[in-house]
Amino acid sequence: MTEQTLAAPIDDPSERQRGFSRYQALLIALLAFTQFTIILDFIIMSPLGAILMPALNITATQFGVAVSAYAFSAGLSGILAAGFADRFDRKRILLFFYVGFTLGTMLCAAAPNYHVLLMGRIVTGLFGGVIGSVVLAIVTDLFPLNMRGRVMGFIQTAFAASQVLGIPAGLFLANHWSWHICFIAIVIVSIVAIAVIAFAMEPVDAHLKLKQDRNPFHHLIATVAQPRYTLAFAVTTLLATGGYMLMPFSSAFTVNNLGIDMAHLPTIYLVSGLFSIVTGPLVGRASDAFGKYPTFVFGCVMTVIMVLIYTHLGHVTLATAITVNVLMFVGIFSRMIPSQALISAIPDPSQRGSFSAVSASLQQLSGGLGSVLAAAIVAQGPDGSLLHFEQIGYVVVTTTLVTLIAMYFVQKEVADRAGKSVV
Repeated sequence: MTEQTLAAPIDDPSERQRGFSRYQALLIALLAFTQFTIILDFIIMSPLGAILMPALNITATQFGVAVSAYAFSAGLSGILAAGFADRFDRKRILLFFYVGFTLGTMLCAAAPNYHVLLMGRIVTGLFGGVIGSVVLAIVTDLFPLNMRGRVMGFIQTAFAASQVLGIPAGLFLANHWSWHICFIAIVIVSIVAIAVIAFAMEPVDAHLKLKQDRNPFHHLIATVAQPRYTLAFAVTTLLATGGYMLMPFSSAFTVNNLGIDMAHLPTIYLVSGLFSIVTGPLVGRASDAFGKYPTFVFGCVMTVIMVLIYTHLGHVTLATAITVNVLMFVGIFSRMIPSQALISAIPDPSQRGSFSAVSASLQQLSGGLGSVLAAAIVAQGPDGSLLHFEQIGYVVVTTTLVTLIAMYFVQKEVADRAGKSVV
């Protein structure tokens, strides 16, 4: 890593690379695997919803609270960690929070009732919610902007891999043994990831050489009060709304509203995940080649169309359900990857860690509110079907259109600094 990499996150033609070095490829794979476990731990709650609610004798509202508890605790920890995020080697911060996340998942695995599970989700969120921001700060430190689309594309395949490998496996374990086994499996693979990080990853500490405010509270305030960051924070907040509102109830909606048998749920996640594994790197390459904002616009249009279709579906065939899910994930990835790459170019080098932590905190808090709002909107009919689910779709569409406009001004600032018309 060079001083120029740290000081100038905007594209520099002299710094362009055609491919990744061997260590860069290893690091990307390691960060992707880390994200795989974190994302799996969160999204496994969605397909398990149809199992957990009757197993623990809880309502849809209580289940929504369990999902949002992770988000709220993650949001709180993001704010608390922001002041310290740029004061330590990012590898050590990653290890610290990853160990805490693993311990929280252990508590979920051992939970005998709803209240202990809720406590486990809170502990898991306190630690796991910060890890995504640490990963983003590491990527921003080590890769120039013209490569970040590809890097984000590969790292975001962790989301798809969690669907292809994690969710079907988790549902298989839950259906044949117990839902507790799902969390035990996550603990096992997390311990493996901790060992690899500890022994294979190099320190990421060049940011410590830059001038920084040594007072953590002042560092946090300086980051939050920076006018240039306000719009980026707002976009990040709104981007989280859709996923947190739709995802927690997706399995219950698929089974009870779309008429898909529970046994076919793993097939839907498997096929859509396989398509997403291919889509993620392609979207990353497209955002680097054709522009991050144009790719984001495509993702917004696709998201609006597919969310409206998805939330208004009645009983459909398995093939139709799979097709709609695949196309909806194409839209989601085409927003997620370019937006993360664009926003990573906003913060100053000395504030990347705190900026990422605050962004993650806002994202989680917004997601938590979205999950609570979704739980308040939907209700279960006598036959178990979810009522008013299309209203969630309208909220998601509205936030998508707002982010489309706001992201234009975010990319304009990055483009002006890079001397380009579009980034």
